[in-house]
Amino acid sequence: MVLKHDLPKDLKEPVRLAVVGGSGLYEIPGMETVGEFRVPTPFGPTSDVITVGLLGGVPCAFLPRHGKGHRLLPGEVPFRANVYALKSLGVQRIIAIGAVGSLREELVPRHFVIPDQVFDRTKNRPSTFFGDGVVAHVGVAQPFCPLLADVLYRGAQSLNIPVHRGGTYVCIEGPSFSTKAESRVNQSHGFSVVGMTVVPEYKLAREAEICYQTVSLVTDYDVWKDDDEVSAAKVVETIHANVDNVKKLISTVLPQCVGPRSCSCGSALSSAVFTKEDAIPRDTRLKLDLLLRKYLSPLL
Repeated sequence: MVLKHDLPKDLKEPVRLAVVGGSGLYEIPGMETVGEFRVPTPFGPTSDVITVGLLGGVPCAFLPRHGKGHRLLPGEVPFRANVYALKSLGVQRIIAIGAVGSLREELVPRHFVIPDQVFDRTKNRPSTFFGDGVVAHVGVAQPFCPLLADVLYRGAQSLNIPVHRGGTYVCIEGPSFSTKAESRVNQSHGFSVVGMTVVPEYKLAREAEICYQTVSLVTDYDVWKDDDEVSAAKVVETIHANVDNVKKLISTVLPQCVGPRSCSCGSALSSAVFTKEDAIPRDTRLKLDLLLRKYLSPLL
């Protein structure tokens, strides 16, 4: 069956923006909650209920990536279900928050980083909606939305939040932190920060034609420095210290993230599907109708 979802009736406008919270961010302080929704998907349940509400008068959806109480390992996060569910609610832009380790001296703990590239070192994660009879190859030369990055960077600057624009996020499988050898190799390659969750989230957002940008919150210097160690306690402490800044940033940029889009994210699938329409199995077409209906004939 084709999954259809109605927007919450309490909202006067579609929910076009979503925030995905990482370690330590399981709710958005100050958000006026309208409702919590369990959105069914062909890829199973989402990490948790999706909270829909108003922040500064702007409709927004919030989803804690690891679930409330932090129940899911990075490799256990149902990334496909999460992105599919947000797409089904009408989301066009995702701001993703996540903790990272710094691989550069100038990226100081408690600073924000708006990376513009990704290097994938994950091993065991489904990274596409496609397969099962339909082939699609989206372009990810620019893995993040540059226009959304601009808005976030300028917003952080306006709030005097220490922020850095650009750099490469290297995503490791986890859940353990890096060895010193791994950390030093990542640093030697010129990577900027190391985390565990941006892959495959950014790829799935691109396949779903959703603008996506991660805001990386630096918690530590990873382990490439001889005098620095990583611990879960340190990560959570730093995230909690930054909650106010995260809230201020999101509240500041939301009004700039609800208008028409002029980037190419919204047409990422326009020439990405290689499979001829009449060759796509019906079950697969039904499962992916939310993503494909814009480009294929209506289902009968």
